Amino acid sequence: MMYIDNILFAIILIVGIGFFTKNVIKLKRNINLGHDVNRNDNPSARWANMAMIALGQSKMVKKPIAGFLHIIVYAGFIIINLEVLEIIIDGLFGTHRVFSVLGGFYTFLIGSFEILAVLVLVAVIIFWIRRNVIRLKRFASSDLKGAPKKDADTILYFEIVLMSLFLIMNGFDLQFQSMNSGNIISRFLTPSSEIFSLVQVEMIERIAWWIHIIGILVFLNYLYYSKHLHILLAFPNTYFADLNPKGQFDNLESVTKEVKLMMDPNADPFAAQPVDENAVPHKFGASDVQDLNWVQLLNAYTCTECGRCTSACPANITGKKLSPRKIMMDTRDRLEEVGKNIDANKGVFVPDNKSLLNDYITPEELWACTSCNACVEECPVNISPLSIIMDMRRYLVMEQSAAPQSLNAMMTNIENNGAPWQYNQQDRLNWKNE
Repeated sequence: MMYIDNILFAIILIVGIGFFTKNVIKLKRNINLGHDVNRNDNPSARWANMAMIALGQSKMVKKPIAGFLHIIVYAGFIIINLEVLEIIIDGLFGTHRVFSVLGGFYTFLIGSFEILAVLVLVAVIIFWIRRNVIRLKRFASSDLKGAPKKDADTILYFEIVLMSLFLIMNGFDLQFQSMNSGNIISRFLTPSSEIFSLVQVEMIERIAWWIHIIGILVFLNYLYYSKHLHILLAFPNTYFADLNPKGQFDNLESVTKEVKLMMDPNADPFAAQPVDENAVPHKFGASDVQDLNWVQLLNAYTCTECGRCTSACPANITGKKLSPRKIMMDTRDRLEEVGKNIDANKGVFVPDNKSLLNDYITPEELWACTSCNACVEECPVNISPLSIIMDMRRYLVMEQSAAPQSLNAMMTNIENNGAPWQYNQQDRLNWKNE
């Protein structure tokens, strides 16, 4: 009977980590539904990006208040959860405060953790006020209603509960510690011996300890279903981000080959090309998530839904329907739908007569984009909504010939006149004489 707590703890830990591993496998499977793209070039620049942007939060602090609060939560949550290692050891082996043998250093750590816990609580409460009381414009738009808003609030409540349990656990454990000078904050939560007996104090401390570790495991597994998946994915996302200058678009290899063939005076454009019967039929652009590349799908899962992209989007500012944040959320929602389809059909996707284009993202949204890269510049984790928009535009133009009339007229003029205007090539410089 003396080992029943340790066995129960081991079971809970295995179940929690097991579900998390299952979600990670599913996440990797869904991201790999995208086609391949090479992002292994210039590793030194990629490591620097990850260190500065994901670890150093360099783009987050462009908005000083939100950036400072986010750094507190980020640093506090990472550092405080180092004590999870102690909880795991204690839970598995029946020890209590196993790291207390570190003496003064342990006292320093406990004190630091508690100060950070209070700072995290303050920051999270301010975040909640900004979302639910002040209602900042970028958090009050239509694409954050319903489940996204509940998700954001749920995470804040999670953090409040976990930090509070951490302080309660330390405060009620104070009477059982031989070294307690590190409990800078929780000493004020230490129960009076006139109100609580030692048995009651120990019981409350144990309850807080169990709920704290179970809460951490629940939080870990909730990440997959939450916008806070960026806690894990911000690092690979910034590493694999596009290093090309903003505004430089990639060329379709098939189109490049065709242009080179047209420009080669020795090539026979009518010669039969070899056909690979096993090749997947080529599609220009993207109409669904499987047509995007894996980095774009990683982007979708990494989106923090902070709205910085949308608040900087000139199309959105002028009242257009486009919201870069919604583009990323829609891509993630469709990808999840495709993943559930695969799960339900034993690993095979069964066509469901739906697609990212039209069912989630409308052409009106796509054509509202000015391709200015403001959304890419603003994103704190290097997401590129523009790359998805441009691939879907390519599909509309090259597969469906569904470009707006003004754009069709411009392309026709370029084809016929060598200029976007409707007059002869010989007259294209006449404007300078006017």
